[in-house]
Amino acid sequence: MGDKRFPADVYDEGDDPDPRFSLANERTFLAWVRTALALVAGALAVHSPLLELPSWVRVTLSLSLLVLAALCAWLAWFRWRAVERSLRSASPMPGFGGAALLAGSVGLLVLVIVVGVVLSVFT
Repeated sequence: MGDKRFPADVYDEGDDPDPRFSLANERTFLAWVRTALALVAGALAVHSPLLELPSWVRVTLSLSLLVLAALCAWLAWFRWRAVERSLRSASPMPGFGGAALLAGSVGLLVLVIVVGVVLSVFT
C-alpha cells in the first residue's frame, strides 16, 4: 500500500527529511497564512466608514489588500511545496522573491493611503 499523504507528488519524491525541517517549513507556511489573514483584516479596516478617506481610495485599497492576501496564500502553498521537495531530495533550497514582492506592495499601499489622507485633508 502506497503513501496516502497529501500532496502525493511532494511526498512521493525522495526520502523523509529530519522532521524538524519539515515542521519548520510548516511553521513558515502558517506564518504566510497568518500574514494573508492580516491583509484581509486590513482590507476590512480600510473599507470602514470610520476612516475619512475618499470612497475611491477605500475601495482601491481594500481590493488591493484582498488581492495581496490571495497572492500571499498562493505563495505560501507553492513555497511550502518547493521547500519540502528540496528537503526530500537533498537539493539546494529554492530562491524566493515573494517576501520582497509583498513588502514592496505593502509599502506602495501605505504610500497610497498617505496620499489619500493628504488629499482628503486639503480638499
